[in-house]
Amino acid sequence: MSKPVTVQQDKGNFFWRLSKKFQFAADKLIPDSFVFCVILALLTFILGMVFTRTNPLLMVKYWYDGFWTQSTFAFQMTIMVVVCAAFAKAPIIGKALDRLATVANTPRGSMLVLMLFGFISSFVNWAFCAIVTPILAMRMAKNVKGLHFPMMIASGYTTMILGQCLSPSSSLYALVASDGHFMVEQIGVLTQAQTTYNPMNIILWVILAAVIMLVSILTTPPASEVIEFHGNMAGTDLIEEDIVNPTPADRMNGSRLLMMIVGLIGIVYAIYSFVTNGFLASLSLNFMIFLFITANAIVYNTPKKFIAAIRDSMTLATDVMIQFPFYGAIMGMMTASGLGEMLVTAMSGITTANTVPAFTFFSAWILNLFIPSQGGQWIVQGPIMIPLAIEKGAFIPDVLNAFVYGDECTNLLQPLYLIPALAVVNVPLKKVWGYCAYICIFWTIIVGIGLLILPGLV
Repeated sequence: MSKPVTVQQDKGNFFWRLSKKFQFAADKLIPDSFVFCVILALLTFILGMVFTRTNPLLMVKYWYDGFWTQSTFAFQMTIMVVVCAAFAKAPIIGKALDRLATVANTPRGSMLVLMLFGFISSFVNWAFCAIVTPILAMRMAKNVKGLHFPMMIASGYTTMILGQCLSPSSSLYALVASDGHFMVEQIGVLTQAQTTYNPMNIILWVILAAVIMLVSILTTPPASEVIEFHGNMAGTDLIEEDIVNPTPADRMNGSRLLMMIVGLIGIVYAIYSFVTNGFLASLSLNFMIFLFITANAIVYNTPKKFIAAIRDSMTLATDVMIQFPFYGAIMGMMTASGLGEMLVTAMSGITTANTVPAFTFFSAWILNLFIPSQGGQWIVQGPIMIPLAIEKGAFIPDVLNAFVYGDECTNLLQPLYLIPALAVVNVPLKKVWGYCAYICIFWTIIVGIGLLILPGLV
């Protein structure tokens, strides 16, 4: 009697099996992003009372005072997400993405193209990258079978945050390059050549980007475990109906001339700003919002199409708009109670000149979970780290770069900036968060080691 034949089930390679451990935990433990935010706020409330002995009434006051501190930034982020999403979903952009989506015809090739595109678009603008990479992933999923869509979203999002470590638009790099920043007396004005593009940072970035890309490409599931994208394609293809007897109001609503004038004014000002202020100095958040509004005025060439496209993208900003005040409350409690300062100071006694960058990275790694705003986090951490670095004789640009890597790294765990990407593809946080945490481990190890070795060599 012959023995029954057993078929060995393909469990995937080492990288896939490792990523599954993180995703299994995420499926069981990670709630919606808003619940995640509220839990962090309540945790900060409790930690503030326990470790700083601040009474509950004062913590409530700090909660309220902080609640509104991010109002301006929340509005900027909201409108940035909306205008970037509208532009990314424009028909002309969709056609370009369709062509790009056909460059590769295998899952690994598609991942490579997605991440290269993500890095390039992140250097242009982080919000545009956050929106356009999942849209490209959707279009790739329609052309290439076997794409594991959650990993595509996580890897595309990683390019956005890693790109900020080598981008001139990063908040800290732009801040310390400006005259009169709040720590100018301690460190002076540091140009982007000294911070963003110093040799140590470039080498570390290239190594990290190469490792993250390799890990993402190699993390491929067996056919039985692939989760493909089956939703509707994102797009805003607005067609105006012909009006038989248009009124003057109808003609104005459908006027291409009006949008041409708006677009022309935007182009003229952009050229003026680049000529008078320089390219890098012009790239403020408000300026980038202005550029994308101008671009939308051009690609949606009538007022009716323009407003419809903006309205269609408004839902993507819902979570950003409502969660920023809660993160403002977290920042308020961390700062006013002294909890943030206590957290950083408690670790500072064990540092040397060689370990200050690595310490800065890990302390920023932790603090960013509670203060997911690079500028707001620097207000808490900068006045502690810079005197420490000066006292220990550490190289200040290395300390600044380490802070940026730590701040950006836990954006993989802190879901605030992932929300717009998830909204575009209608995927819940828990389906992607585990893969982000998986990538975060590699990021943490590579940068931690790099900051202990590279500053002494470069």
